[in-house]
Amino acid sequence: MQLGMVGLGKMGGNMAARLRDKGHDVVGFDFNPEQRDVASLAELVERLEAPRTVWLMVPAGEPTAEAIEQLSTLLAAGDLIIEGGNSHYVDDRRRADSLKQAGISYIDAGVSGGVWGRENGYGIMVGGSVEDVECAKPIFDALVPDSGGGFVHAGGVGAGHFVKMVHNGIEYGMMQAFAEGYELMAASDIVDDVPGTFDSWREGTVVRSWLLDLLVRALEEDPGLDDLRGYAQDSGEGRWTVQAAVDHAVPAPVISAALFARFASRQEDSPAMKVIAALRNQFGGHAVTKTTDDPVRTPRS
Repeated sequence: MQLGMVGLGKMGGNMAARLRDKGHDVVGFDFNPEQRDVASLAELVERLEAPRTVWLMVPAGEPTAEAIEQLSTLLAAGDLIIEGGNSHYVDDRRRADSLKQAGISYIDAGVSGGVWGRENGYGIMVGGSVEDVECAKPIFDALVPDSGGGFVHAGGVGAGHFVKMVHNGIEYGMMQAFAEGYELMAASDIVDDVPGTFDSWREGTVVRSWLLDLLVRALEEDPGLDDLRGYAQDSGEGRWTVQAAVDHAVPAPVISAALFARFASRQEDSPAMKVIAALRNQFGGHAVTKTTDDPVRTPRS
């Protein structure tokens, strides 16, 4: 099958390579001249035979919106756009309705697998009509693991990005649980081998997972994680997951707490913790200043 791939970064570039390894004809466009096959979206569309399929792997938000706007003027009736970034599912529905007026089909595809996807395959979660998904099925089959698993047609347009959003929310919670377990064991005077403990959990336990494998790998490279800063960005999908939970009145305390923990990681000197420290000092005499490493108890009046 022939495919146009827009965005050849860490994900898109590896996806294009895997598709080529599987025998598909991929024409790639990227703003980096060293990575692209064509110099513009217009040239990409010219290189593709009708009916065309174009997969977008660009950052969510304005970059995706601009790319779809340009493609809407370049593609023709019968062509298909697959949006593989982390767009909000609400935007998918609006875009699909707009493109439908020109006869252009739209599929939203949540993609998981990170930088390991080229070798191991990707998890693909799609939303769209049965007919459109079937047309693109050879591409999906090439991207998923060789075992044949890892694919779901989750529902109509928007469903693919909705389940990917929930997937990432769950990922937030799992990562936070591992992180808290690490900190607790490292802070104790009981556990002598924290990395070895995590490694032992990879076999026979109920918490074994690919995330655990990656944590063990990170600890092998840097046992004390001394080379890393305790800062974690959020992609936006954690926020959308929490908002969707509110919209549907579904309790999601673990995912919510994991999201807020990421916010806390960005504060070198948390204003909220300053308030807590001030209050503890006021009622209990627990004074901590920036010049002291340990709490200093001041006498009560």
